[in-house]
Amino acid sequence: MINQTVKKRCHWAKDEPNLTYHDFEWGRPQHDDQKLFEFLILEGAQAGLSWVTILKRRDGYREAFSGFDAKKVSKYSQKHVEKLLLDESIIRNNLKIHSAISNAKNFIKIQKEFGSFDLYLWGFVNYKPIKNKFKKSSDLPVSTAISEKLSNDLKKRGFSFVGPTICYAFMQATGMVCDHTSECFLYQK
Repeated sequence: MINQTVKKRCHWAKDEPNLTYHDFEWGRPQHDDQKLFEFLILEGAQAGLSWVTILKRRDGYREAFSGFDAKKVSKYSQKHVEKLLLDESIIRNNLKIHSAISNAKNFIKIQKEFGSFDLYLWGFVNYKPIKNKFKKSSDLPVSTAISEKLSNDLKKRGFSFVGPTICYAFMQATGMVCDHTSECFLYQK
């Protein structure tokens, strides 16, 4: 458990599991394809829900989606979908489950085309994180021109649950953009 009073953090990181997620993952550049796939699936699952709802089910998602192995997920059958729809450890939404499977197939296509999903993805920010300078979390945008471009390209490639807002949250989670507020202890790191 992290002592939240020791350091100044982004306002949303008030208690667990947000504290640990904020301090050790959010906004840190991620280049591992399996982790990128994990965040892609989790951000899509989050649509219409709070992020903490997904964080609390993260272990369930890891189990249900084969440790976020895109190759395994891409081969899920209707029988597997039916099993997932009964799994209380995840969000049991038919569209989101089918999206995860379809997105896994498209994820693999991008890996083949670009050599890795990482190379494809980070090309949208010229292979380096964008460091924003927001004073408070309420100043953060919900989408940007880059997240719209990423969203449009992913949609053209057959992805779903990848609107501009989801893509921006994905960019924040994977460190493509640093949106730690200027008062947060992680802003300077």
